[in-house]
Parts: sequence; C-alpha cells; structure tokens
Amino acid sequence: MSLGKDTSRSGTPDVPVTDKRKIAAAGVLLLIPVVALLWVDTYAREDPKLFGFPFFFWYQFMWVFICSAMTWAAYKLTLSARAPRKGDDQ
Repeated sequence: MSLGKDTSRSGTPDVPVTDKRKIAAAGVLLLIPVVALLWVDTYAREDPKLFGFPFFFWYQFMWVFICSAMTWAAYKLTLSARAPRKGDDQ
C-alpha cells in the first residue's frame, strides 16, 4: 500500500539524497576549530603581541571569527548536499 511517498531514491520515505563528500567536508570544517583550540601548546605563549595583547588572547579571539566563517560554510555545504537535484520531484 503506497501513501504517495517516493521511496525509490533512498529506500526510505522522506530521506533526501545526500552528497556524502559535502557532508564530510562540512564535518572537517567543524572539526578544525575544535582541534586548533584544544591544542593549547600551540598558542600558550605571550609573544608576538598585537596592540599590547598577548598571543594567547588574540589568537583565541581570532578563532571566534574563523569559527563563525567555518560554521557558516559547513551549513551552506550541508544545505547544498541535500538540495533537490535536477529532475527530482518536489
């Protein structure tokens, strides 16, 4: 008995076709800031200073903007990975 749901593409209803390479790239983009900030030995120092701020502080603050950009890029990649493809019914 069919309820009108298309199961031919993925085998289960309501599951969009997904580009796994884009999803993997999004995961890497989300993982980079985590690794960079958890690896404290790379930035646990005072020099070089930027406008009088020790490296320890301005490096972490810089990652706020980098992480925002990477999160946005991962979001866009995820949307494009699950976007309806040409010829798909909507």
